[in-house]
Amino acid sequence: MTLPTASDRATSGDLFGHPRALTFLFATEMWERFSYYGMRALLVLYMIKYLLLPERAGSVAGLDTLRAALEFVFGPLAPQPFASQIYGAYTGLVYLTPIFGGLLADRILGQRRTVILGAALMAIGHLLMASEHLFLLALLVLILGNGAFKPNISTQVGHLYAPGDRRRDRAFSIFYVGINLGAFMAPLVCGTLGEELGWHYGFIAAGVGMTIGLVVYLLATPVLPSDALVTRAATGTPMRRDEWLAVAAIVALMLPVSLYWGTYEQQGNTITLWADQFTERNVLGFEIPITWFQSLNPFMIFAFTPFVVAFWRRQGANEPSTVAKMAIGCALNTAAFLLIALAAWLAGGGKASALWMFGYFAILTVGELYLSPTGLSLVTKVAPIRLLSMMMGVWLSTSFIGGFLAGYLGTFWSSMAKPEFFLMLAAISGVAAAAIALLIAPLRATLRD
Repeated sequence: MTLPTASDRATSGDLFGHPRALTFLFATEMWERFSYYGMRALLVLYMIKYLLLPERAGSVAGLDTLRAALEFVFGPLAPQPFASQIYGAYTGLVYLTPIFGGLLADRILGQRRTVILGAALMAIGHLLMASEHLFLLALLVLILGNGAFKPNISTQVGHLYAPGDRRRDRAFSIFYVGINLGAFMAPLVCGTLGEELGWHYGFIAAGVGMTIGLVVYLLATPVLPSDALVTRAATGTPMRRDEWLAVAAIVALMLPVSLYWGTYEQQGNTITLWADQFTERNVLGFEIPITWFQSLNPFMIFAFTPFVVAFWRRQGANEPSTVAKMAIGCALNTAAFLLIALAAWLAGGGKASALWMFGYFAILTVGELYLSPTGLSLVTKVAPIRLLSMMMGVWLSTSFIGGFLAGYLGTFWSSMAKPEFFLMLAAISGVAAAAIALLIAPLRATLRD
């Protein structure tokens, strides 16, 4: 197989102690996440407040067929549960297709061309969202584009560093700040345009953001790492025992991490509805737009990241292993939902202070920093190089399972009392935390962590 050499990594030069290419990958991912989270901030509100209204019946190609298929499985669906199922299917499938996008890059196109293909498809998909008739086609194009883009941009970050380079974990934390910088701007720009000027303006803004990301990536081509293509000879070579054990370790962590994402992804679903229906948004005479709450998590990501990374560094030899960090992340996620359950119980069906949302997002964010970027780093460290992009796609498929679970769990929003609903989410996240904690010792030797 063809791997990036040390000279490949050195040609780009260093910037702030990291390869210059990291800056371009950071910016590309930032604009891609701007487009994704801009559209996600509007998706459920767009469906409930506009697309699924009775007077718009028949305006979306294929929507009646999709409803019939879902109702065949789940029974009759009112607009909110139907919107939740669509949201869950979309957020799930965008993290299933990366498996195939990884294979496409590993075997045929290479990481660079596959990223360009994915970015172009996503730009087209966001612009198609401006036409309500093409709503489902737009979602399909976005799903395929994300599948090509997502695993290969992440693996290129890993390719910038030689094996054993201790900067790798820090690079993924920096890269994760780029993800969340885009996610922070998206609800403020796309969400405000969608709520105030019209839904389609928000979707067009998301498409413009993805187009900027594509241009940035094309400009970065000279400094990007070489593609890691798997040759036919490498494909036919049997996997070593340690490689199989590494794959098994990644797979063992996938189920509990999927449960985590099933609760976490309520941000764009039922947490949005909580902000709309049960949160006092009037602060000093200003009414906070619903979508702005979705900027809290990404804002806190890049606000908290330096402190979390510094805390890990200060722990020195006592710094938790990657798997232990993931267990801590799930436990903090559980605490976040317990907090919002308390807010719902104290509100007694009325509106709760917006401060509860700030507390919820603060705890959830620290938990995310312990789980998400460390998981990406883990895959690039231990996955067999011949399967690296594919295994990154497999790892991202935890969000595929979690997305569908998020949609299904969201269908209980209308039928359950809100304290019990959030307690259910806390319990699911707590099970995930316990399961990962039980895997710490068994996986220690395999992951050399």
